[in-house]
Amino acid sequence: MTRIAHTDLVDADINALTDRAAMGLPEGYVEPRAERLDCYTQVAGHSAAELAALVEDPALTLEHRLAAGTALALAGDPRTRWDAPQMLPVPAGQALIGTPVDEVDELHADAARFGVQRSWVEKECPRHARPVAAFALARYPVTNAEFAVFLKDTGHPELPSNWHYGRFDPATANHPVYTVTAEAADRYALWLARRTGRRFRLPTEQEWEYAAGGPEGLRHPWGRTWNPLAANTLETGLLMASPVGAFPDGRSWCGALDMAGNVEEYTSSTYGPYPGGTLVRDDLYLRLGAYRIARGGAFNRFRDLARCQRRHGPYPRSLYAMGFRLAEDTDTSGEG
Repeated sequence: MTRIAHTDLVDADINALTDRAAMGLPEGYVEPRAERLDCYTQVAGHSAAELAALVEDPALTLEHRLAAGTALALAGDPRTRWDAPQMLPVPAGQALIGTPVDEVDELHADAARFGVQRSWVEKECPRHARPVAAFALARYPVTNAEFAVFLKDTGHPELPSNWHYGRFDPATANHPVYTVTAEAADRYALWLARRTGRRFRLPTEQEWEYAAGGPEGLRHPWGRTWNPLAANTLETGLLMASPVGAFPDGRSWCGALDMAGNVEEYTSSTYGPYPGGTLVRDDLYLRLGAYRIARGGAFNRFRDLARCQRRHGPYPRSLYAMGFRLAEDTDTSGEG
């Protein structure tokens, strides 16, 4: 199984390292977790409905859920209809956004081993209350198969850069699409809104954080303490994206899955300091200027990036697995 170094990235310039070095991996081959899906023969004969239940069954091992997810991708995943994404109601409320200043030292001390700089944590400060109107959020991020429908229907020329020769592996049809731009994510939401007559869009970063951390502003969708079984981050050792919903222990209070790990998710918000905060001129800002905020972490990044409050963005290199999920205006929603 993959052995990932956690201690040799202190004070490292992550964006000056190779992808593998930034991930704490040697340059040579390492065996990832679930290199073989030995449970596949046990699940291949199940119906699509049965497989869908198995993928999200927390009583099963991760390897069993991944095998079910692969079989489901090949059978046709009924959970991810492009024209009728599963949307979850998020009630209006007072959201606690950001990180308290007095927690910066603790969070940086924990994350420095991953190459995290103190200013990246300070970007989340200060914690402040923000009213959020009711809206709906997709249960899952947008998948490869759903994004392919958009590409075929519109002729949009921008292909995900991780689709080798412009196609995805059929076994990853129900994995979240990634290596897309924020503009492509916007175009997808606009296209789907026009095709369905519904008010799809990307969530704001405040909506995203509220849906992930809840009214209490939890650090992780499931609570304050990290749970390595609840998210597909680098520590899990898969070194690949996973079928949506395959980490059911990571379910947020509103029912959303994969809000920690798997792929990073664009929001509709552009980076700026929070009220009372300061502008952080880190690599993202110096390279991109005003950049689109992304949230949630990814399969190829350490767990710090998967905290609900962590603010990130699309630094232009292959290490950044940028995807997205949809929000939808409801009859009672408005500007949050």
